[in-house]
Order: sequence, then C-alpha cells, then structure tokens
Amino acid sequence: MQTIKEITELRKFLRNERLNGKTIGFVPTMGALHEGHLALARRCQSENDVTVVSIFVNPTQFNDPADLKNYPVILREDTIKLVSTGVDYLFLPEYETIYPDKFTFYIDETDLSKELCGISRPGHFRGVLTVVMKLLNIVGADRAYFGEKDYQQYRLINGMIEAFFMETAIIPVPTVREESGLALSSRNSLLDEDSRKRAPLFFGILSSSESCSEARMRLQENGFFVDYVTDIGNRRFGAVILGGIRLIDNVQI
Repeated sequence: MQTIKEITELRKFLRNERLNGKTIGFVPTMGALHEGHLALARRCQSENDVTVVSIFVNPTQFNDPADLKNYPVILREDTIKLVSTGVDYLFLPEYETIYPDKFTFYIDETDLSKELCGISRPGHFRGVLTVVMKLLNIVGADRAYFGEKDYQQYRLINGMIEAFFMETAIIPVPTVREESGLALSSRNSLLDEDSRKRAPLFFGILSSSESCSEARMRLQENGFFVDYVTDIGNRRFGAVILGGIRLIDNVQI
C-alpha cells in the first residue's frame, strides 16, 4: 500500500493507473476504522482495479468543538487494517492541503440538509459536502462508496453528484451491524460500559415500534435522549444521545 500526503503525488500515481486502463474506486473516511469501513473497501476492490482510501478528520463538519477533540484517532491501527485488506493507496492529507482557501468556498444544500441531523448540527452537511467534493475532484474515481448508516449523507452526496454533473458513481453499501443489531460506528468506542450495553436497544426499538411516537417513548424509557425519530418514505431515521455520545441509525419500514 502506498501512503501519500500530497495531491500532486497522488494524482501522478492515479494518472499512470488510468493510462494502463485501470478503473479507480474510492472510500473516503475519517479513520478509527471498523468492519463497516472495511466492508466498503472490500466492495470497492471487488468492482475496481485500484482502491484508494482517504483518512482525514474533517473539522468543518463538526459543529461542536468538543466532538472534534474527542474523535478517535488511531492511525497506526487503521493503517494495519488497510494493508491487511489489500488497499492500494492511502491518502493522508493535512488541513492546509484540503483547505488552502481556509473554507471560504463551500457547498451548501438548501433542502434535505436542513432536516434530520441538519437541524441539530447546523453547518454539518456544508462541511461534509465540501470535503467530499474536494476529495472526489482530487481522486477522480470511477466509483466512490458510502455506508447506508449515514443514509441522509449518502442521499446528499448523490444529489450533489447529479446537480454538478460529476462523473463519479456513488455506490451505497448496506449498514454493517453487530450480532446485537447495533450499527458499527467509530463513536461506539467512546461509549462507557453502561451505555455500551444499552446501545443495541436503539436499533431494536427503531425496528420494532409501530410508530415514531412509540419509538421515541420507548427510547426515552430506556435512558436515551432522543434528538429525532422520523419516517420518510419507507425508511425510519433516528438520532439519539447516550452517555453523551450521539448515535444515528435508519431502518426500512
């Protein structure tokens, strides 16, 4: 696996790959990798000749400075996992590399990004869309892979691709869960012991409740602070806070 920090160097390698007729797949991450991320990488490998993974903890998508400060950073462990998975290139840019403009230019969506997580996390999706736009322009991948756990994010990124006539195909990958049903997330590692035991109830209640109001009531009875539980189309979205840690999930209904 080649580890690269500079845009010009990564583009040089990928240009040579394209000249050799190879397709390029891309998995953008913020690190603290778990089996969900590795499932994205494996899917990417199965559908492309070359797999690029980026690790960049994007500060512009954190509306809470404490959340950014506490985000787990375990680069050595992440690198070992990616090497064992067979990833070809790891892109590790610095803030100045991604934001030479100091975030004076950005992508802002005015509809779906103002719902669900967008209500309690103002500016979050502005940061997400901007960094994804930059990374896609850098890598120029044929396909990019995103997990369905962040379904609102997937919808917004796919919409951005269509709105700006970009050529990268956005591929959704089903949520990877523990046997308990809990969706894998880098934030799970921040849960204290008691919260870790209760966290699987989130998925169970979200899936089994007859209505959103029932789900909210059951979650609150089990010690969750409920940000939202909302049905949109055939999908139920939920966001909760447990032990000070925000968790999100969605299920088909």
